[in-house]
Amino acid sequence: MPLNELLPKAVRLHPHREAVVCGDLRMDYAEFAARVWRLCGALRRMGLAKGDRLAVLHENCHVFLETYFAAAHLGLILVPLNFRLSPGELGFILQDSGARVLIAQGRFREPVRDLPTLAPNLERIIWTQRDSASCGENEAGYEALIAAEPPDPPQPMALEDRDVAHLYYTSGTTGRPKGVMLTHGNVKSHALGTIAELHITDSDHWFHVAPLFHLADAWATFAITWAGGKHVILPVFEALRVLETIERERITLTNLIPTMLNLMVNEPRAREFDYSSLRFMLSGGAPIAPETVRRIMETLQCDYVQTYGMTETSPYLTLSLLKGPMRSLPPAEQLRYKAKTGREFINVRLRVVDEAGRDVAADETQVGEIIVKGDTVTPGYWNLPDETAKAIRDGWLCTGDLAVIDAEGYVNIVDRKKDMIITGGENVYSTEVENVLYQHRDILEAAVVGVPDPKWGEAVKAFVVPKPDREIRPEEVIAFCRKHLAGYKCPKSVELLESLPRTGSGKIYKKGLRG
Repeated sequence: MPLNELLPKAVRLHPHREAVVCGDLRMDYAEFAARVWRLCGALRRMGLAKGDRLAVLHENCHVFLETYFAAAHLGLILVPLNFRLSPGELGFILQDSGARVLIAQGRFREPVRDLPTLAPNLERIIWTQRDSASCGENEAGYEALIAAEPPDPPQPMALEDRDVAHLYYTSGTTGRPKGVMLTHGNVKSHALGTIAELHITDSDHWFHVAPLFHLADAWATFAITWAGGKHVILPVFEALRVLETIERERITLTNLIPTMLNLMVNEPRAREFDYSSLRFMLSGGAPIAPETVRRIMETLQCDYVQTYGMTETSPYLTLSLLKGPMRSLPPAEQLRYKAKTGREFINVRLRVVDEAGRDVAADETQVGEIIVKGDTVTPGYWNLPDETAKAIRDGWLCTGDLAVIDAEGYVNIVDRKKDMIITGGENVYSTEVENVLYQHRDILEAAVVGVPDPKWGEAVKAFVVPKPDREIRPEEVIAFCRKHLAGYKCPKSVELLESLPRTGSGKIYKKGLRG
């Protein structure tokens, strides 16, 4: 079934079932679809046709979902933009993608002001939260624009699996952003895979908390709608609001980054709410310490699933779902598996290989690089054939992630290739040190990097964020590590911070920590 048939199907089967909740706005599937069809009419009237690029710059909102479905219905290529980027970075992405139209939230007026100059291909800006009277030349107000169109479903565009649906630009931590192409086939295959893996049904309520410009959350747009479930949207993350909303809206599943979960379980009122509706709490985007997993399960009283993925894979590659027989294991042993990166996602083939391309031993000791292939893997990078050839070799996507694998097929990432520390000839994996730091009762967040050292080549350095109202001394942190790690793995220095630097997608920006 093509992506542009998912919403019509949901309307046929569940016209009056609540589909979208965003603040005080509540829409059933028929009401939501009518807004999508009106947007389709407006975009067609602007002359947009199959293959044209449509960009969106917005906080989480029903408009974001409307844009995803309108683009899919018309065969447009959607370019979700990270609103934390600078005007120069946004301009580069708009110019590189060739986007003709931008849908932007009114609060981003300042960074958007110079974008038509930076990206001359940009023909029109559609503003939400602004009326048409305040719009300039080649601008329009979103609500007025769609109100002028009929609510009838337009004829869907004929689509093939190989047609590009989305262009997600990487965060650019290793250089200029690259546009990752995801096809209609990629998105459809991933949606079906998650429905199967997570047993998603029409009774599920998905909570959009992580940014919709990022695939960690955006994949659910199509999967939840396909199943006829409900989308509950929060514009920005606030730990207490998330906990309150889980109870009020009877949330059944969501995907949050470890930082968010850390703040939630450390929220003083965390134990006041009813989380009995939660089936799964998924987490991805960064490694997570077993101690943090234990606290999440203890606080939220639900099944925890560690996820691992990439923009290039739509995104999931692994899930730490337990196999049937594992559910009878003692709780401590179950926790050990749940805290791992997980076993391969249903729609991918995953291997851990050495530098010669041979599978490493499944002994949880030998380290190799994760490579994958499958229906959810990108065909490549937008207008970058050389970068595509480097990343995809003989049909296998090279992830750049180093991992071990066990006899059950569960992998555990130990580091990014570029983040591995070599000190005095010994390999140190930052996640191993970070997992120990997270066991310290006064540490909220931690990140470990290698810094130049005249004696050892590189030295291990830890950056630590204390919990609120807690005091930590660097020498105390080092002493704590020495109780749990070999000497060469312990930080030689510790720097205390109020917060860790992050990329736009919420990942810790280790390049920024190295200076």
